[in-house]
Amino acid sequence: MSRRRPWVVGVSGASGTPYAASVLRALLYAGEAVDLVVSRASRLTLLDETGIGFRDAHWREDLRRWLARGADGTPDAFDDVPVDSADVTHWAAGDLAAGPSSGSYAVKGMLIVPASTACVAGVALGLSKDLLQRAASVTLKERRPLVVAVRETPLNGQTLRHLVTLDEAGAVVLPASPAFYAGARHIQDLVDFVAGRVLDAAGVPHKLYRRWEGELGGDRGPD
Repeated sequence: MSRRRPWVVGVSGASGTPYAASVLRALLYAGEAVDLVVSRASRLTLLDETGIGFRDAHWREDLRRWLARGADGTPDAFDDVPVDSADVTHWAAGDLAAGPSSGSYAVKGMLIVPASTACVAGVALGLSKDLLQRAASVTLKERRPLVVAVRETPLNGQTLRHLVTLDEAGAVVLPASPAFYAGARHIQDLVDFVAGRVLDAAGVPHKLYRRWEGELGGDRGPD
């Protein structure tokens, strides 16, 4: 019998909950196990951006509604997401005795999407003020993949130093910066591009965006 090894997905309070939804949908479509940590601040952002509240006692119902919503606000754009049958565990942000708080808890790695500057600072400084920060610190100390999709602009010197600290500790710092060469026609296309880059950094296969394949007879292309 194989041992469960989920991806920990941390959602912090930065604007960008559609990025998290796209990453979560792709993981569930791929049949990946997920351990979900939704910070207290991110619940306020989720409510502002989608009108959906996220409640610990009804998390699966709220997650189903969240993942069904498109980036343009369409409430049933992704009504086929297998939330009820998926291998998803939700951990309350204040539960510092949760599985992901220990290095002996087997996971594949962690994705923080979106990552606020407060979250970045907390992880860089090792504060472990909540389960999201603690799980990220554990991921780093265990030398597991950590992808930090920072969503803020502009960035001040203090945040840049924190991001360098995370990079030096082994994390992948991935700004939530959509590209336009993939033929985006809708907001969801831009969101999916960023989510796809998060999954690329984690080594998770997906089909969220059209990849650049080069131009025959030319030397121009995206950076």
